[in-house]
Amino acid sequence: MAAVEVEVEAEKVVAELRERCATPASLLWDVAAAMAGEMGAGLEKEGGSRVKMLLSYVDKLPTGREEGLFYGLDLGGTNFRVLKVHLGGSKKHVVNSESREVSIPPHLMSGTSSELFGFIAGELGKFVAEEEEGTDMPNGKKKELGFTFSFPVRQRSVASGTLVKWTKAFSIDDAVGEDVVAELQTAMVKQGLDMHVAALINDAVGTLAGARYYDEDVVAGVIFGTGTNAAYVEKANAIPKWEGELPNSGDMVINMEWGNFYSSHLPVTEYDEALDKESLNPGEQIYEKLTSGMYLGDIVRRVLLKLSLQSGIFGSIDNSKLKTRFHLRFKADPKISINVANRTPHISAMHHDETPDLKIVAEKLHQILEITHTSLETRKMVVEICDIVARRAARLAAAGVAGILMKLGRNGGIDNQRSVIAIDGGLFEHYTKFRECLESTLGELLGEEASKSVAVKHANDGSGIGAALIAASQSR
Repeated sequence: MAAVEVEVEAEKVVAELRERCATPASLLWDVAAAMAGEMGAGLEKEGGSRVKMLLSYVDKLPTGREEGLFYGLDLGGTNFRVLKVHLGGSKKHVVNSESREVSIPPHLMSGTSSELFGFIAGELGKFVAEEEEGTDMPNGKKKELGFTFSFPVRQRSVASGTLVKWTKAFSIDDAVGEDVVAELQTAMVKQGLDMHVAALINDAVGTLAGARYYDEDVVAGVIFGTGTNAAYVEKANAIPKWEGELPNSGDMVINMEWGNFYSSHLPVTEYDEALDKESLNPGEQIYEKLTSGMYLGDIVRRVLLKLSLQSGIFGSIDNSKLKTRFHLRFKADPKISINVANRTPHISAMHHDETPDLKIVAEKLHQILEITHTSLETRKMVVEICDIVARRAARLAAAGVAGILMKLGRNGGIDNQRSVIAIDGGLFEHYTKFRECLESTLGELLGEEASKSVAVKHANDGSGIGAALIAASQSR
């Protein structure tokens, strides 16, 4: 194929991607309205929506007035963290906090429940013993712990939840269907650890709590990292599926599990369809697959593969790396050197390349995909592909947030109530163009007037400190 033909064929692939990933404001409003509708259906009855809308049983969020010593345990992957937080009331807030991260030995991730929780309780016991000095609990009061557990659980109260299934790299069969709080409590008793689990939460609820502690106008906590989820504060009398007495506070935190959201308005491409078909959960978590860090790199890889096969723009290369799923990642490898370009995730690094000759793009293509001798025009095309995929993700992310505001009647009402959305997760924190696009899109959707009363805040470490703060707000 002549050079001109190669260029034309390649531009066709990019033009089609651009068209299929388009997210005009009208489409985003349809997505936001569909999200709000699914939220209502999920509150109506159990299983009424693809968005699960799980009751967290957290009806009291921290106010900033809490005092005392509280612990947090955050289990969400191959490491877990233990924290101790000393709260000093409204004047001092967090007096100090200590934390430690512990790696879980791989054999415990597929062993037995008692082995895993025994190990966790043992490490927690060591941490408490080392941090003990000068921290006596008053009147023989038990130490209280908030437990962030980022796996699907079915909750029946604020401090109990049965494991639905493991995700990530865990497969401990005898824990499925069991109450994870009871398992942890039993393990702590065996370790002689006098501690009470005051609350079981997930990272989105923790993000909401951690941010609400400092700002009473926070209405939702959202995660955009490897995966995505959201939690928000709903009026308890607006939850038809609620059974039993309404809480005194009149509120209930809802864990949306919104990654499973789907609407016919979502701009899904052939690349997304192929990724979904080859995934471990075909037909599920479509919104997550379009908006979260785990998948963005692989969508870009699939586009580059088509570009290579259809136009030959990368020359006669061995496509084996381009054909390897998840070979191009959003997520950084922490073992790589501290140089910023290397530390930044692959597509984020290429997307943020501001060198005149796009040197970082050339380096990444060479290092990761063994694509060499690319022209500047080709490298510009690669950056554009990263931009199209990341912009679509960020704009759909903003539409989800707008859906929550719509459900709460805070998307441009006349009362101008201040509404803060707290967002955590590596994609939001480290991918600058994603974050900026999400924020500007939310402004575009809400309009100038309503935007004045809505703020997006980066909430760091909600999953850890949020657990301890919820333990404090539920304290007996």
